[in-house]
Amino acid sequence: MRRADRLFHLVQLIRGRRLTTAAFLAQRLEVSERTVYRDVADLQLQGVPIEGEAGVGYRLGAGFELPPLMFTQNEAGALVAAARIAQSWVDPAMARDIENALGKILSVLPRTARVSAEAMALYAPAKGGIDDATRTRLQALRQAVQSRNKLRLAYRDAGDTASARTVRPLGCFYWGKVWTLSAWCELREDFRGFRVDRIETTDVLPERFRDEAGKTLADLLRKVCAETNVARLD
Repeated sequence: MRRADRLFHLVQLIRGRRLTTAAFLAQRLEVSERTVYRDVADLQLQGVPIEGEAGVGYRLGAGFELPPLMFTQNEAGALVAAARIAQSWVDPAMARDIENALGKILSVLPRTARVSAEAMALYAPAKGGIDDATRTRLQALRQAVQSRNKLRLAYRDAGDTASARTVRPLGCFYWGKVWTLSAWCELREDFRGFRVDRIETTDVLPERFRDEAGKTLADLLRKVCAETNVARLD
């Protein structure tokens, strides 16, 4: 990678995170941490408002903008492939957003890159995706995660036992063939995973929740890492 490209990529990586360590940058850029320190210092001297210091982390000052990006031919093809696969496995609203976003990206590409990307011979037929009921429910769950509304679920587990749960939806996870909702279950007073195709009804409650220690997505992910397995399914 040319140094100019590396510096541009470094700024992009810092801009995309709240706080970025030199170790993370070195891993992503495939250079030493000493090289990262030197690159950051050079960018600061050039007027790029990178805040922070070695051993702590870096962030980009407010108001700094980079010029519009242009994708390479391979990057454009990768975006088309990812979009085609994703559209078969997400909810209707997100599938439409993917289609619209992809159209905007392709429209600004040079003709040769656009033609090459659109000719990408990689497809994910809708027949192999999730059923319509699960797709619709996934949309409601995803929106509840974003709005932080509690949910009332009617759920049937693998043993066909029915239960009613009030949960704090934390995130939707795709496992290759099924989607699950990870949540804080008020009945069990613990994290639980619910297969979306086993949720019979979903009621979005007006009550919203705030982060509480021990009940957040970050807490769940730390627990998963510590136990080296996923939150168990009911």
